[in-house]
Amino acid sequence: MNAHTGKHTADATTVEEGLAIAEAQDRQYNDEMATETAMSNTLLTPRFYTTDFDELDAIDVSPVRADWDKLIDQMEADPNKGHFKKNEDWDHVDWEGMDPALKKEFIDFLISSCTAEFSGCVLYKEMKRRGNNKDITQLFQLMARDEARHAGFINDALREAGLRVNLGFLTQKKKYTYFRPKFIYYATYLSEKIGYARYITIYRHLEANPEHRFHPIFKWFREWCNDEFSHGEAFALLMKTDPKLTSGRNVYWIKFFLTAVYATMYVRDHQRPAFHKALGVDPDWYAHEVFTKTSELTKQIFPITLDIENPKWQPLLEKLQKANVDLDTARKEGGPMGFAKRLSAQARAGTAFVRLMLIPSKSHKVPENVRLEPAY
Repeated sequence: MNAHTGKHTADATTVEEGLAIAEAQDRQYNDEMATETAMSNTLLTPRFYTTDFDELDAIDVSPVRADWDKLIDQMEADPNKGHFKKNEDWDHVDWEGMDPALKKEFIDFLISSCTAEFSGCVLYKEMKRRGNNKDITQLFQLMARDEARHAGFINDALREAGLRVNLGFLTQKKKYTYFRPKFIYYATYLSEKIGYARYITIYRHLEANPEHRFHPIFKWFREWCNDEFSHGEAFALLMKTDPKLTSGRNVYWIKFFLTAVYATMYVRDHQRPAFHKALGVDPDWYAHEVFTKTSELTKQIFPITLDIENPKWQPLLEKLQKANVDLDTARKEGGPMGFAKRLSAQARAGTAFVRLMLIPSKSHKVPENVRLEPAY
């Protein structure tokens, strides 16, 4: 618990209160390595986004009013208030005795997860600040509140390892990427739904195999993923207000974002072999489980799913992963030879991605009622 304020981010009822508590903690714990890692901008690291907030503010939720009000009531009830903090279920973590490779990869996982959660918080908070549309500002205030709690909780876990991401510094200094609102919908909706699928898959696996739960934070994943699920539901409803967003040429954009999100996850997870070994999870099995769940979930609003059972799908993911490994090696090598190898790896990665995009997708009819409940 934060000795300076006597409060915890888990108990904050607004994003402003949660960030104020986190800022007070940052004054006591700060680590340049963790913050610098969070500041990095590559194809595989979480980004901060900005968009046309006026366009977002103009959304009319009347076509989905009944489902919208139910979702807002559910989020207003705040079932996870007070959940994201350590209690008697938080086991002692022997950071000093942890395998060095696992420690490095797990810290990278925590920093990446903290950055991703806080990225959503920053975007949602800005929409709440700039907007005048009560429906939209209320939603984004609630989602920002949740994401601030998640980021604060991960920072609590990092603090035990002597690290901390300076969230206030990230807000001011990290580079922001502009996305049109519809791209924000596609990318953020997928981020929330695949986040749910990732967390619940790990949670259920460790529920059945508790001997692989090497850190207590995994015990909190069920409620955590339910927040992700609700946020995804909100973006599904936002897209439902305008049928053009999920039809016509926009279906090609949907396919692009599906492919990009799946491929990024696959490549990133294969960078953490010790982490997945400690969990007792094969990264290829895990990827397929998450892709399968996410594909089923996205049928609620997207008219297509990727054909992840296509015989070309897995080999192309492996080619993309190999190209990424070679690209990293080439960057470290440097010099003219390293530059040539880097160009070759980039070309192979680009070719693999395009070939993934060319695999025919599966079409289906989108249901009239888009709302879902967590089922996994």
